[in-house]
Amino acid sequence: LALLGPAPGAPCCPHGPALLFVKTSQGKEEGRRFYACSACRDRKDCNFFQWEDEKVSETRLAAREEYNRSHQPSFTHRQNVDRYKNFVLLPSSKRRFCQECQQLLLPAEWEKHSDHQFLCDITTAQLKSPSQLLYPLENKKTNAQYLFADRSCQFLLNLLTDLGFRRVLSVGTPRLHEMIQSKASQEEQFGVRSLLLDIDFRYSQFYTEDEFCHYNMFNHHFFGGEAACETCRKFLCEENGERVIMVTDPPFGGLVEALASSFKKLMAMWSETEKGGHDNKEMPMFWIFPYFFESRILDFFPSFSMMDYQVDYDNHALYKHGKTGRRQSPVRIFTNLTPSMIVLPEEEGYRFCTVCQRYVSSGNQHCEICNSCTSKDGRRWKHCVLCKKCVKPSWFHCNNCNCCTLQKHSCEKTGVGCFVCGKAGHKRSACPSLS
Repeated sequence: LALLGPAPGAPCCPHGPALLFVKTSQGKEEGRRFYACSACRDRKDCNFFQWEDEKVSETRLAAREEYNRSHQPSFTHRQNVDRYKNFVLLPSSKRRFCQECQQLLLPAEWEKHSDHQFLCDITTAQLKSPSQLLYPLENKKTNAQYLFADRSCQFLLNLLTDLGFRRVLSVGTPRLHEMIQSKASQEEQFGVRSLLLDIDFRYSQFYTEDEFCHYNMFNHHFFGGEAACETCRKFLCEENGERVIMVTDPPFGGLVEALASSFKKLMAMWSETEKGGHDNKEMPMFWIFPYFFESRILDFFPSFSMMDYQVDYDNHALYKHGKTGRRQSPVRIFTNLTPSMIVLPEEEGYRFCTVCQRYVSSGNQHCEICNSCTSKDGRRWKHCVLCKKCVKPSWFHCNNCNCCTLQKHSCEKTGVGCFVCGKAGHKRSACPSLS
């Protein structure tokens, strides 16, 4: 499958405009093009499908519109904001949250939810930390709400304030957003503001329209239409020299090219804010993603570099800090900021490499031949003279494959070329026939 990207006039599913794909099979010409849901890679989550050249009848179009309408949330964002105002006025004993509907309940609604499980006596502290009140949606491909552990969240916030950023566009980072919100409400001199863009509409119950926009980062779709788009544009305006940075933590199963396309549109929105005088500069950005996507991200953003800092998550069994070897978190920060500016905590085992002019993990030794700190996963890598690069410590050079790989591997795969055109020497993602 190859993504052809957002197409003008694309049909819509409940997640906004669909993306255009093409089926490709090895050595053959391009297959038939089709539209599929931008947010859900699994047909079980959203089964929208339409051939590009298909004529859709009026009846089916009407049925589709009705289906899309019926799959929208039961309350609008404005209604949720009003409900919240009423909810906050209730005494603690009357504050209930339905765990099945994931909804704050007003007393008049108790009866309707009487056979559901709910939490009682919701405190103000719980309302200020909705990411802990709501169930994380752990569908890896669509929502993948693995939430930053406190350590990573605190580190990111300290880093942003030390770098002088006063506005954070939080794209799919609810934990960071709520940490900024709660600090701002507690400390008067804390001048950082955040706007959360997220596909999870449940957050509209806790944040005003200036604090949250319902947004799909796979097709750059604002569900609130032009008004929400304007909220975002206004937030990106750097008034009084308040510098803006975008921090994003997309689902790791998501398509890198779809994400990159949306991020470029958000960057363009920033550079169009007339007062900025940005002189062809890029909007500062932190893209949080696993290190093995490095080459894909650099394809789209050549100005980015990968930091060694390991980001870890509360509710993910594997992505935890302090593990060793291959069990360390593979999640890193990709950024277009100068690497030497990103100071990593020495007490967590990071050190500054004077040659590379950046902070690296203590196991990442500088290779004199490559002239850089080459490790990606925190372990010490070794240089292979034949491959002319550093490789993982567990890899060995295989003369049949003519590259380094695991010792127990099968060599017969070497005859297989590109999945699209069948030629050797490149992978499907880099196939010239796709462009």
